[in-house]
Amino acid sequence: MLHRLLVLVFLFFSLAHFGQNEQLAQNYFDSGAFEKALLSYQELLKNQPGNNNYFLRMVECYQQLEQYDKAEKEISERLLKYKQATLLIELGYNYQLQKNTTKAESLYEEAILKINEAPTNVYSVAATFEKKVLLNYALRAYETAFAIDPKARFNYQMGLLYGQLGQPDKMIDKFLDELYTNPQNSVLIQNQLSRFMNDDTDGQFNNQLRKALLVRAQQNQDIYWNQMLSWFYVQQKDYGKAFIQEKAIYKREPESFSNIVSLGELAIEDNEEELAKEIFTFILENTNDLDLQIQSHYYLMKMQIEKALPKEYPQIDANLELLLKKYGVSPYTLSLQLMQANFATFKRNNPEQGKAILERTMALPLNRFQMADAKMELADILLFENKFNQALIYYSQIQEDLKNDVIGHEASLKAAKTSYFNIDFDWALSQLKVLKSASTQLIANDALELFLLINDNTVADSTQTALKLFAKADFLMYQNKKEEALKQFQAILKDHQSEDDVIADVTLLRLGELYEALRDIPKALESYQNIIDNFPESIYRDEALYFSAEIYHKNLQLPDKAKALYEALLFNHQDSIYFVDARKKYRLLRGDSNL
Repeated sequence: MLHRLLVLVFLFFSLAHFGQNEQLAQNYFDSGAFEKALLSYQELLKNQPGNNNYFLRMVECYQQLEQYDKAEKEISERLLKYKQATLLIELGYNYQLQKNTTKAESLYEEAILKINEAPTNVYSVAATFEKKVLLNYALRAYETAFAIDPKARFNYQMGLLYGQLGQPDKMIDKFLDELYTNPQNSVLIQNQLSRFMNDDTDGQFNNQLRKALLVRAQQNQDIYWNQMLSWFYVQQKDYGKAFIQEKAIYKREPESFSNIVSLGELAIEDNEEELAKEIFTFILENTNDLDLQIQSHYYLMKMQIEKALPKEYPQIDANLELLLKKYGVSPYTLSLQLMQANFATFKRNNPEQGKAILERTMALPLNRFQMADAKMELADILLFENKFNQALIYYSQIQEDLKNDVIGHEASLKAAKTSYFNIDFDWALSQLKVLKSASTQLIANDALELFLLINDNTVADSTQTALKLFAKADFLMYQNKKEEALKQFQAILKDHQSEDDVIADVTLLRLGELYEALRDIPKALESYQNIIDNFPESIYRDEALYFSAEIYHKNLQLPDKAKALYEALLFNHQDSIYFVDARKKYRLLRGDSNL
């Protein structure tokens, strides 16, 4: 027993010492100390002569030291011993470094011939060529193996190589072949295609991909190509064309609506309300599924509420009552009940009715996620009533019950905003510091924006006088008291108009948003333009550009002015969250045919 223990101890310390030597060799190599790295790798090879990684690093050290004859000797001896096809490439590359291309190419050809002897050699040969950035030879390796065994497909690997070689048409063909042959690789390949689509500054790649998909859809009536075209148009944010494809899919496979629902949700997120209405109306007309019907009615009512004038509120009340009468008050209609409570509170200024609706809702047999949604709505109403502490209790309960869920993060953000509205800036900052790195991008962005607002204004003014007034005005906006909020922001701007005043630009942004909500478009544009003209370093400048462009595009139908503003955002604010959407709309206004 003692003997075995001593052996184990010896092995442990030997391995630890060996690991330290390997790390030391790597550190020498990374820092450019190639003579020391060479000695270290030679020492490591004495203990593990078959270790290919150590051997290749030793060869690289010789090459970095321009000792090509020694590298050649080592490679040749190892080739004679192990007869690996990849060593022919290593030897050829050693000649290439010495500008002896004839000898190098001869050895590369010899390595490819080894694939004829054993097709499995293709994996190591192609990988070695890729590592040496000999991409055309890597392609040759895959082509050789495919010629021997057509069942062994290398579409994905070859597609990547064509992409690196700047041949997007061939890359697209290979990727689409792979998609159709192996649909299980769809996510992998779609991610690669998305990367090229996002980097496509002139629209050429997107046009090539669109044409390739259309050709395949025409030549092969398989529904898969409709699905891929829908995916493509969604990436382009061209939801109208995606809907055409989804309707074609539905006609052939009427059992699933999941993609159409997702498309409607995306249209709402991107403010394409007319299309969203068309999508959810289509669902209502074609499904008997009660869940889908409720979901569609919810989104249609949500869009109606957001645009409604006060004179339309009684009809909305009646519509909500009719829907709940039709589908019943149960956990299945939770979304409609929460909507009704929110509408009563924030639009009808009747929080008591809102709380009464929620009291009925929370008595239902809800699961913990549904109960969290109900508690969130109740907390929102309590906050509306200036009951900050009670609201915080409910937000905290949700945080505790669903710590790692999106709704838990949302509750944390709302708790931070509650502290902000209540002028407890220190507590709000402590919450926001954590949320800045939230996994949900939207929550992280909102948290960062509020954090910067509080932090920057606290640094600029330790008394936080302007910030306190601003928080109160923000709270009036939350309560949907637009006119009162407008007066408060106007008063703040009157005392803080200087470019050096950190609260001026964000005040102008709030004013623009309020004027838009009150349908005073000229004043909204004036507020945004003030930021664009007078606050060139403002973190809100991209929002001012985007919101102005949207007004000219959608409200005023002045495409030239909209295009100029989208373009200014694209050139000066590449990190903006509005960048992708602005690029799509800019291309549309420019008349790009591939959209």
